[in-house]
Amino acid sequence: MGTTDQYYPPVGFSFKVNVEGITGVNEGSFQEVSGLSVKIAPKNVEEGGENRFVHRFPTPPNYENLILKRGMLIGSPLITWARNSFELFTFTPKIVNLNLLDQTGAPISTWRFVNAYPVAMKISDFKAQENTLVVETMELCFDYFTKVN
Repeated sequence: MGTTDQYYPPVGFSFKVNVEGITGVNEGSFQEVSGLSVKIAPKNVEEGGENRFVHRFPTPPNYENLILKRGMLIGSPLITWARNSFELFTFTPKIVNLNLLDQTGAPISTWRFVNAYPVAMKISDFKAQENTLVVETMELCFDYFTKVN
């Protein structure tokens, strides 16, 4: 009998983010990651004398920005890297790895984002009527991503 447990849809709540060169105890812990998306939009080219159809050619891929959300961390090296982009206009592109983890915490899939740098940051609203954590959201632009495994 063959094993059927090797083919299963993984859960999406166990993941870790690693920004190469930036370390810290909770630096890779995020509550939400989005923007893992790529799209190719075809370019329509009309050919002279051919009226039955339009040629459709692929264009380079268009990637969405990677959006990372987590509870605010005081003194975070990751936020210092982002602040340098906004306050000093000093951009240091990094490689960002997004690891999807199995039940033991081992990576089962990894996506690598090449030449990522911060393009937006947001701190959640402060509300005296609510008892919630302060959430920081960072948006990263990048050249492309690849699925490593």
